[in-house]
Amino acid sequence: MPIEITMPKLSDTMTDGTLVKWLKKENAKIKPGDVIAEVETDKATQELEAFEPGTVARIVAKEGEKIPVGGLIVVLAKPEEDVAAVAKAAGGKSSSSAAAAPQAPAAATPAATPAPVPAPAAAPAPAPAPAPSADASRPVRSSPLARKIAADKGIDIQSLQGTGPDGRIIKRDVLAAGTASARPATSAAAKSALPAAPAPVAAKLEARTIPLNNMRQTIARRLLQAKQTVPHFYVSIDVVMDALLQLRKAANEQLAPTKLTVTDFIARAVASSVAQLPAVNASFTETAIIQHGSVNLGIAVAIEDGLVVPVIRDAQNKGIRQMSEEIKQLAQLARSRKLKADQMTGSTITISNLGMYGIREFQAIINPPEAAILAIGGTEARPIVKNGQVVPAQVMTISLSADHRVIDGALGAEFLSKLKTVLENPLAMLV
Repeated sequence: MPIEITMPKLSDTMTDGTLVKWLKKENAKIKPGDVIAEVETDKATQELEAFEPGTVARIVAKEGEKIPVGGLIVVLAKPEEDVAAVAKAAGGKSSSSAAAAPQAPAAATPAATPAPVPAPAAAPAPAPAPAPSADASRPVRSSPLARKIAADKGIDIQSLQGTGPDGRIIKRDVLAAGTASARPATSAAAKSALPAAPAPVAAKLEARTIPLNNMRQTIARRLLQAKQTVPHFYVSIDVVMDALLQLRKAANEQLAPTKLTVTDFIARAVASSVAQLPAVNASFTETAIIQHGSVNLGIAVAIEDGLVVPVIRDAQNKGIRQMSEEIKQLAQLARSRKLKADQMTGSTITISNLGMYGIREFQAIINPPEAAILAIGGTEARPIVKNGQVVPAQVMTISLSADHRVIDGALGAEFLSKLKTVLENPLAMLV
């Protein structure tokens, strides 16, 4: 009897998949373990692997076609069968014919993807923003430290170009302006000999309609469902990061060329805090609140056309170096759309970090069935009161979005307080 391969369910939220590319043609012989096609799910592009020998008799699904879970993809002839006869018998079958009565996929599973060895490449330096106008009433995006240095040096911050995230003016921009102003003035004759600066080129805008891919459709559906059905509430806390940043610097000097990131420390602190307060590591059902037995930590990763959440399983049992390596590997797999289903399902609490974009504070949307998600802002210089004196410090704002059916306000506040204590006393994370 011929082997019918149907679209498997490759993720917990998958309802259909797009056949991206066939890696085997009709009449090609295959053996167990051969990858026969690439399929785009709502979360990643995954490889389909055969584990029965045979010959490709008829390809039913076309490249680029969206197939429902259980829909027929390809028909294989077994080694003892006549390939032409199997192909003729399968001639009238369509990719949707098997969807009405889905069967467990008989010969296809996601192929294992080896974890990449190299660390992800560093992000390119941001391009300088266009020169701002001299309108003093226009708000300027700048860090508090940049504004202080500019005031001390008598530099008009309105006249500077920002090289930070989204054109934000940061310390190096002000220092560069101070260095330039200290140089000898150019004579009027020399200035007149300089070529005129080219006029800025206006961006070319184009009206277009962008079809929703599987991932964007799933994001839209799940986030709408979350905001409509989950009663969110929000609490925030400021964390003094000086001790953690000093510890990170010392650790990286010892671990070079391996580098620990601030996100690595935050992930370790969250896992430790959740383990100490397991009531936040829970999910709501209509009949009960389920507290999970391990901390499966989701790390939101932005990719080219959407967002995925790789999962670090049993995070409460992993040290910071192991967690750092796993975060880097999963992030690289996410950006190359090569995550496997079990690497992006089953999270119990999630971290979303936008601090690298200069965002000070934001509130994230809960990822059901989780009951909580943490929104991490950027670390920046702010004045704080210490021992009755106003002193500068590196401060980060963390916001918790919580499902009020599971987490009450006092519990959410207690959790953030515990997390703050761990982050401000980071040596405890290394024990």
